Amino acid sequence: MKTNTQAVEDRYLAPFFDRTHVTIERGEGVYVWDDAGKRYIDFTAGWGVTCIGHANPVITRALTEQAGKIIQNPNSGVTYSPVRAELLSLLSGILPQGLCRLFFGSSGAEVNDAAIKLARKVSGRLNVVSTEQSFHGRTISTASATGQAVHREKFNPLMPNYLFVPYNNMEAMARVITPEVAAVILEPIQGEGGVIVPDPQYLRNVSGLCRDKGVFLIIDEVQTGFCRTGPMFASAQEGVHIDFLTMAKGIAGGFPFAAFAVTEEVAARFEKGDHGGTFCGNPLGCAVSLAVVKYLLDNDIGGHVRRMGEKTLAELASWQRENPRLITAVRGTGLLLALQVAEKEIAEEAAAACLDRGLILNVKQGTVVRLFPALTITRDEMREGLAILKAALFSAA
Repeated sequence: MKTNTQAVEDRYLAPFFDRTHVTIERGEGVYVWDDAGKRYIDFTAGWGVTCIGHANPVITRALTEQAGKIIQNPNSGVTYSPVRAELLSLLSGILPQGLCRLFFGSSGAEVNDAAIKLARKVSGRLNVVSTEQSFHGRTISTASATGQAVHREKFNPLMPNYLFVPYNNMEAMARVITPEVAAVILEPIQGEGGVIVPDPQYLRNVSGLCRDKGVFLIIDEVQTGFCRTGPMFASAQEGVHIDFLTMAKGIAGGFPFAAFAVTEEVAARFEKGDHGGTFCGNPLGCAVSLAVVKYLLDNDIGGHVRRMGEKTLAELASWQRENPRLITAVRGTGLLLALQVAEKEIAEEAAAACLDRGLILNVKQGTVVRLFPALTITRDEMREGLAILKAALFSAA
């Protein structure tokens, strides 16, 4: 007897989500199908993780080949792994300058938590500076580091010693950097905050300030890394010195995997036992990540993302010119894009209409419609999705 999927999930799954009542059975590329056979275009990429599309054969091969060898090493982390060594070699060649030591985890929150913990331990200081509207995870420490009250205030008591300043505001940042600050944690673009893109010099200026004050800079590339904005990492800019870089989502194309990287200078101050984990780069995750990163490099996905992003942003800008009262802002880089509408009700109605018409997307901060598709999306697929979105938006206004 076929399981009633929605009834079972509604009965037994913890009620953390406002469900859409769509049951997705399979996917291919940028498309997914529900259990009734209806096709949808996925503009969420599974919260940004399915960077090379659903059911990509590259990932399937990596999973099956590695699973036929070994999934988890005995004494994992203590024993060596050939596929982990291969992944380390590949990543070491694409990381922003100066980052050369890595450790693997399972999620963005996990590696952000580790970076904060280690920055405090190595510096001997307690305070960590974050920014308003930031998002760094859902553990108690990373929720405490997140600059959105909705993700923090209901979980009191929070972890102490977090300070918040407005994003893209150097004066505020300079005022809060004192001898008690261990690190600044920063997103190159605030994704969950509404796809907020800072001034071109912002990261460089924060980096210089941190260097001058002897404060670690933690760059959270969980959402922006692995070609999401075009380059492999959005923070790989001239003059930006990074002490900790955190990575997840696109690193393994949908497999739960993450990493943080540090400089040799930081790594030299680590001690045995400062960090660890059950999986810490298990061979299965490493094999999938290796396949995904190779695919991104071999197929110039970064170049494709830049071209697609420019064309899509231009299209969205034309909508804003057509109806500036409806669309109040258009922004983003690469395939991390957003359009902001005038009213929350319009965004909600448009998102629901898109779902009915076969397009899945998400709304952030009430009025920001985020476009977050697979990096492999074609021009025709993008046109198809945009046509649905435009019709839904303009009819909702």
